[in-house]
Amino acid sequence: MINNDFYNIILAFFTAFAITFLTIPVIIKIAKAKKLFDFPDKRKIHVRNIPTLGGLAIFLGFVFAMTFFTKFIYCYHLQYVTSSLIIISVIGIKDDVIGLSPIKKAIGQIFAASIVVIWGDLRIVSFYNIFGIMELPYVISVIFSIFTILVIINAYNLIDGINGLAASMGIIASTAFGIMFFLTGINYQQSILAFSLAGALFGFLKFNITPAKIFMGDTGSMVVGFIISFLSIEFLELNNTKESIIFSSFSIPLIAMSFMFLPLYDLVRVFCIRLWNNRSPFKADQNHLHHMLLKLGLSHMFSTFVLSLFACLLITLALTFHKYGNYKVGLILLSTCLFFTFILYLLIKRNGTSTLNGK
Repeated sequence: MINNDFYNIILAFFTAFAITFLTIPVIIKIAKAKKLFDFPDKRKIHVRNIPTLGGLAIFLGFVFAMTFFTKFIYCYHLQYVTSSLIIISVIGIKDDVIGLSPIKKAIGQIFAASIVVIWGDLRIVSFYNIFGIMELPYVISVIFSIFTILVIINAYNLIDGINGLAASMGIIASTAFGIMFFLTGINYQQSILAFSLAGALFGFLKFNITPAKIFMGDTGSMVVGFIISFLSIEFLELNNTKESIIFSSFSIPLIAMSFMFLPLYDLVRVFCIRLWNNRSPFKADQNHLHHMLLKLGLSHMFSTFVLSLFACLLITLALTFHKYGNYKVGLILLSTCLFFTFILYLLIKRNGTSTLNGK
C-alpha cells in the first residue's frame, strides 16, 4: 500500500517544478529591465546577452517545497540546511549581479558549510576502511566534511558551461539519491528533499535549453552543489549508522560518489591541466569535457545529452560492481572516464577542430 510519504514526494516534485517554472518568466522580465545579463566575452561561449539569476527561481521552488512537505522533527538538519542555503544564495546573487572575488566567495561557502557541519552536526564520521581508516576524530571529521561540501559546490559551479548541463547533472544526482533514500523505507524526508531539487531543476530546464532564455548563474550552480553535498553526507551517514540493511554490501562512498562522479572528475581533471601548465587552478579556461564535445561540432543540447548518458552509465557501473569494494569500483569509474576523455582527445586531434559553438 502506498503511504502518505510517497504522495508527499510526488507533490514536492511538482510543487517545486511549478514554482520554479512560474517564477522564471518574472525574473527574466526584471533582469532585462535592469540589464542583469551575462555578457559574452573571450572566455565565454555564448554570443548573446542572456539574463542570469535563474538560480533564484530554483532556490525559491526548492525551499518552498522542502519546508512545506518535509517534517523537520524527523530531520533536524534541515533548519541548518535552510540557513546555509540562504547564505549560498546571497553569495550567488551578489556574484551574478556585481561580481565577487574567488576569496570572498570561498569564505562565504566555508561559513555556509560550517553551519551544517558544526551546528547541524552533519559530518562524514567514517572512511569506510578506505586507506585502512574507519572512524574519524572529530576535528578531522569537521575539516574533511567542510572540504567535501566545498568540492561538490564548485564541481557543479564549474560544470555549468553549456545549456542544460548543470541542471541535467543535478537532476541525475538528486533523482538517484531520492530513489535510494526512498528504498530504505525510513528516510522519506531526504527523499522529499531530493525530489524537490529535481522538480525545481526540471522547471528551470525548460528555459535553459537552446536557445537559452536564462542561465542559472552562480546562484543556481552553488545551490545545486550544496544540496547535492548535503544529500551525499546524509546518504553516507545513513549507512554508517546501519539504520538500513539495503546498502549493507554496497561500496557506500563510491555509490554516493558515482551519482556526481562526472562533475567531480571534470573538476579534478581541469585543475590538474591548469597546474600542469603553471596556471592558477581557479582561472577559467575551455578545457572542460563539454568544451571538447563542442570542438567536435556537437550542439549544446546534444553535448548535454551525451554527458548525461555518460553520467548515467557511471552510476550503472557503480551499482553493478558494488560488491567488488571501493578500490575496484573507483578504478572502474576512473578508467571509464579516462577512456572517454582519451577518445574525445583523439577525435579532436583527428578532426583538427578548435572552434566552439555559441549558445
